[in-house]
Amino acid sequence: MSRRIQVNALSRIEGEGGLQLQFDAKGRVTRARFNIYEAPRFFEGFLLGRRYFDAPDFTARICGICPVAYQMSCVQAMEQALGLSVDEPLQTLRRLLYCGEWMESHALHVFMLHAPDFLGYKDGFEMAGDHPEMVRLGLQLKKLGNRLLASVGGREIHPVNVRVGGFYRTPLKKEMQDLREDFLRAVEDVQRAVRWIAGFPFPEYSRKYVFVSLSHPEEYPILRGQVLSSGGERIAVPDFEHWVKEHQVAHSTALQSELRGEENYLLGPMARFNLCRSQLTPLCREAAREAGIDQGTANPFKSILIRAIEILYACEEALRIIDGYERPEQPCVAFDPREGTGYGCTEAPRGLLYHGYSLDRDGTITWANIIPPTSQNQLAIEQDLREVAEANAGLESGKLRILIEQTLRNYDPCISCSTH
Repeated sequence: MSRRIQVNALSRIEGEGGLQLQFDAKGRVTRARFNIYEAPRFFEGFLLGRRYFDAPDFTARICGICPVAYQMSCVQAMEQALGLSVDEPLQTLRRLLYCGEWMESHALHVFMLHAPDFLGYKDGFEMAGDHPEMVRLGLQLKKLGNRLLASVGGREIHPVNVRVGGFYRTPLKKEMQDLREDFLRAVEDVQRAVRWIAGFPFPEYSRKYVFVSLSHPEEYPILRGQVLSSGGERIAVPDFEHWVKEHQVAHSTALQSELRGEENYLLGPMARFNLCRSQLTPLCREAAREAGIDQGTANPFKSILIRAIEILYACEEALRIIDGYERPEQPCVAFDPREGTGYGCTEAPRGLLYHGYSLDRDGTITWANIIPPTSQNQLAIEQDLREVAEANAGLESGKLRILIEQTLRNYDPCISCSTH
C-alpha cells in the first residue's frame, strides 16, 4: 500500500514550515515537498520610495539570526550604486562583525538544533543531561559571537552601527583587546567540539551536488568575491540574477530558484568548504583532516561538522583582525547621493545572499531585489528528502519521519528569511 509521511510544523528550525512525502506501493517517492507557509513579508516592496540610508536597518529585520548578512549585502549594493569605494580598514572591520554572526548562528544550530538528531535526543535540553559540557560550550560560543556583534555593530540583535559607506562609530582598540582572551579560549574549545562531532553516527548518503558560493583569491569567502559553481563557472555579482531564475510554486510562499532555469544547486557551509577549503587556516585544515573530510564531502549530514570547522575559522579570523586592529581615522567615507544601480553578494551562515538596488538622483530606492539562501536551497532540500526517503523506505514510519526531519535540518533552513 502507498503511505504518506507528513510533518505539519517542523521543529528546531527558524520559521514556520512543514514537509510532505508520498510513497507508492513499491516504496518510490511520488511527491517530496518542503512546505513553506509562513506569510510573505514584502520587504522589497516597502523599501521602494525610501532613502538609501534606511535599507541597512530595514533589511537587518528580515532575520534575527543573520541580520549582519543582510546589512553587508545591502551596503555593498548601495555603495556600488553610489560609486563608493570603502577603505580596507573599514572592510576588515565589517569582516570582523560578520565573524560574530557566523559564530552565533552556527553555534545555535550545531549544539542546540542539530546535534540532538545524531545522538537520539528530542532537543538540546534533553541532550544537556548527558552532554552538559558541550551544550554549555555551544551557549558560550553563541554568547561570544553576540558580544562581538555588540562591540562592532552596536547591539547583539539587529545591529544599528552599520551604514552605507562604513559605520556610525568604530570601536576603540581597547574594546577589541578586551575580547582577545575569550577568543583564544574559544579556539581551543572549538577544536575539542570538532572532535566530538566527528564521532557522531552520520547516515550514509551522498549525491552529486552543484555547489555555489563566493570565491576570492585571497581569503575564505565571507564578504567578497565572484560567484563560483562546482561546474567551474565564475559569475560576476551583477550577473547573478540572470544566472539564477526564481519561480513560484503552490506549496511555498518563498520563491524557488534554479540555475539557468534547469537545475537545483546547494549553498552554504558544504558548498563553501568543497569549493574553497584550501583557503582555511592550517588549524582548520588539520581539524578537517582529523575528521576525515579534508578532501571534501558530498554527505549533507556532515554539514554539521563543517559548521563547527567554520566556527573555528571565525574564531581564528576574529583573533587575527583583533590583533592587527587600529582604529580607522574616519568611521565612514564621505559621499553625495546619485542615481545608480548596484549589486551585492556575501556569504550568510546558510549561504550566498544577493541584494540589488536602483536609486534615483536623490538616493530614493526605485527597485529592490533580495535572493536569500534558504529560498535558493529549497529544490536541493526536496531532492535530498526524496532520495533519503526512498533509500530508507523500509523503515517504520516514525523512524523514517525522524530521519527525514534530520535531513532537512542539514540545511539549517531559515524560513523567515526565505519569505522576505
